[in-house]
Amino acid sequence: MERLFFIFGALSAFLAVAAGAFGAHGLKARLSAEMLNTFEIAVRYHFYHALALFVAAWACTRWPSSATTAAGWLFVTGILIFSGSLYTLALTGLRWLGAITPIGGLAFLAGWLCLAWAAWQK
Repeated sequence: MERLFFIFGALSAFLAVAAGAFGAHGLKARLSAEMLNTFEIAVRYHFYHALALFVAAWACTRWPSSATTAAGWLFVTGILIFSGSLYTLALTGLRWLGAITPIGGLAFLAGWLCLAWAAWQK
């Protein structure tokens, strides 16, 4: 698991940096200030949780458990749902996507709680 989460973290960080550059250089003139801000929030949380995947990979080596594995998968899920829905919302204007964004946020929160639980148990 640790190797998989490390790979996902590295690829996710790459994508977050690419998305940030795209937003800063390619979208500034195309999106409203509100939608550009939405895109930037997606990038920020995407990058934070790419780093969280490295933490999950490390935690899998330190405190191997179902909680550490769950944390990694919850971070992946959160990136896909939270950041993915915000990227899509900003680029398409489909407002209904904002309704699923909190599900990704809950996945992030649950991932952090799983890491805390894994450390507490060991």
